[in-house]
Amino acid sequence: MSHQSIKEILNGKISLKHFSNYFANCAKHRQDNLIKPNGSLGKLEEYAIWMAGWQRTRTPTINNPLCLVFAANHGVANRGVSAYPQAVTGQMVKNFKEGGAAINQLCKLANVKLSVEPIELEKPTKDFSKESAMTLAETELAMQKGFDCVPNDIDLLILGEMGISNTSSATAISCALFNQKVDGWTGLGTGLKSKNLKKKISVITRGLALHGKKFDKVEKIFSAFGGREMAAIAGAIVAARLYGIPVLLDGFISTASAAPLTIFKKDILNHCLISHLSTEPGHLGIIRKLKKDPILNLKLRLGEASGAVIATMILKSAIVTHNGMSTFSEAKVSKKK
Repeated sequence: MSHQSIKEILNGKISLKHFSNYFANCAKHRQDNLIKPNGSLGKLEEYAIWMAGWQRTRTPTINNPLCLVFAANHGVANRGVSAYPQAVTGQMVKNFKEGGAAINQLCKLANVKLSVEPIELEKPTKDFSKESAMTLAETELAMQKGFDCVPNDIDLLILGEMGISNTSSATAISCALFNQKVDGWTGLGTGLKSKNLKKKISVITRGLALHGKKFDKVEKIFSAFGGREMAAIAGAIVAARLYGIPVLLDGFISTASAAPLTIFKKDILNHCLISHLSTEPGHLGIIRKLKKDPILNLKLRLGEASGAVIATMILKSAIVTHNGMSTFSEAKVSKKK
């Protein structure tokens, strides 16, 4: 367990690590001297430099990555906003632990350790369209849970989730945070039929009318709309920033879980990359607001950190070329005049 408190960090009592321009510049110098035209590896060069800056090394690694998948249940699921019943969350957690889900296969392929963390599945949040989803105390406990799940010796943190109806919570949080209209940012989630979309929009709209859109603390917006798995993701992101660990966020839910942290600190997500663009309309809206580009666009909408683990293989490509290629002088090849 961690000795740090998420509450202390959000109250500004513990300083967080920053990007190292020195090591990034060292990595940039190496990229400029590798046996290739400058910029010819495109985004791979940028990712290697970014990893070097956060890991504070000339030669970044992905030798000890961890994929954390948080799971929790949502009271709003009883409002018919999802295609699946709430029981599926627990059933999928069991499937994760038995190795039968997509994320299990992808983690094996990418050589990524997987840790599945269910959070009080027997105790769903409240229906946010009628009352606060969680108390502030419950919110802080979930954030601390996420924080405590992050070891300080990993070199990449990959974050994902599982929670029936959490697209409703994510949409409510996003619309509140960025003052957006619900109908433009609400999607079908994991298989909701188009005819039920109006109900989902209505439920989210009612929640926003109840809780408003103005929040001055991270904990308050999660308390109003969030799920425990979403608060845990936010806590894990803060832990990674404290330790200087680069983070790969999965899709819509993970990004919506990260975004409220900007209430606390505008640059708090500088150590995070968006792994892929989800088909949920709100995701494009959030990443535009955060001014981040997704690594991939494969039209994924599964969750489970599936897109993030796929993107890990892109980052590994960036690292292996950065560290393993020869420079022009090492290969005794003439540089461009």
